[in-house]
Amino acid sequence: MISVDSATLTDRAIAREEEHAAHNYHPLPIVVESGDGAWVTAVDGRRYLDCLAAYSAVNFGHSNPVLLDAARAQLGRITLTSRAFHNDQLGPFVEALAALAGKEMVLPMNTGAEAVESGIKVARAWGYRVKGVADGMANIVVADGNFHGRTISIVSFSDDASARDGFGPFTPGFRSVPYGDPAAIEAAIDENTVAVLLEPIQGEAGIIVPPASYLPAVRDICTSHNVLMIADEIQSGLGRTGTTFACDRVGVVPDLYLLGKALGGGIVPVSAVVGNADILGVLRPGEHGSTFGGNPLAAAVGSAVVAMLATGEYQRLADARGSLLAARLEALLGHGVLAVRTAGLWAGIDIDPALATGREVCERLMERGVLAKDTHGSTIRLAPPLVVSEADLDWAVDQLAAVLQELGAA
Repeated sequence: MISVDSATLTDRAIAREEEHAAHNYHPLPIVVESGDGAWVTAVDGRRYLDCLAAYSAVNFGHSNPVLLDAARAQLGRITLTSRAFHNDQLGPFVEALAALAGKEMVLPMNTGAEAVESGIKVARAWGYRVKGVADGMANIVVADGNFHGRTISIVSFSDDASARDGFGPFTPGFRSVPYGDPAAIEAAIDENTVAVLLEPIQGEAGIIVPPASYLPAVRDICTSHNVLMIADEIQSGLGRTGTTFACDRVGVVPDLYLLGKALGGGIVPVSAVVGNADILGVLRPGEHGSTFGGNPLAAAVGSAVVAMLATGEYQRLADARGSLLAARLEALLGHGVLAVRTAGLWAGIDIDPALATGREVCERLMERGVLAKDTHGSTIRLAPPLVVSEADLDWAVDQLAAVLQELGAA
């Protein structure tokens, strides 16, 4: 039973945020104050199973002791130098991350959107300086239903009205084609195409997993047309899908990886563009930068993340527990669930819209102690930290089944 004082504390915290923070989010009415592993605790003392993991930024769990130790150790030394000077943490970080990805160079940034914008700049520079595209003519092929961030250039090639409408004029130079259709990509490529930018699995769209033949076909098309293949692995990468990168599931190696979210361990924003020197080497001093990109604190945490992934332990956890999650969710088909899509510990669940919206289902799950996120009408997403236990996963799906029964599912 929540006390009046605890409820008041929650209401006051939300009211202060609503009054003074811009209204660009519509969060569930919960105020989190702490977290441990796959669980978080709200200001009213109630615990919730986190099945979002900050959109995969908290892949290794809340308050992961290895990552906290790395952060604390660096906090006591130095946290920021800018890239005007070298620091002793950046070199080890980029060396380890390049090795994890099987590449040669890393361009460190902060947020996922910055990684995408940086990848676009690198692709255009490569097109002009290496491929020989006429200045100002470069184009990049993208996919319908994409989500790569919310900066102006990125929303310029989004087909999500909530991200795009009212924010023009837009940045030119992008061509969008249906996701999952390699023939459409090949038809869109011309002599001025410098890159194909894709999510290996579309996250915000509802965990849309393309046919197994799709990414290999895209790889072949890019190679044959001398076009860069850029994989946005900001949500799908770093263990989430049961492999280090989602591209690994089908044996594809892109020219550039775009990484973020989990790279900062849920502690600091860390992102990166990772590729070989013949591509990332096109950048010259002064052409691109970030005051915080590659800072010592971020590099120290990022190094700890890479070391954890190098063991393969977290990929194995996501694969094994993802199989359990998939089996449990598929049993709900025909019982209020229209479709289920999974990849490792990542699931998109289409709820029968005759029962409820995705938001309504998430609100009911919250009342039962499970935190999830809706997207696009009646779809909800599950992406718990990779450290979630099998018992907790079972319990979470039990709560979803109970909600669907409450809503009148057969």
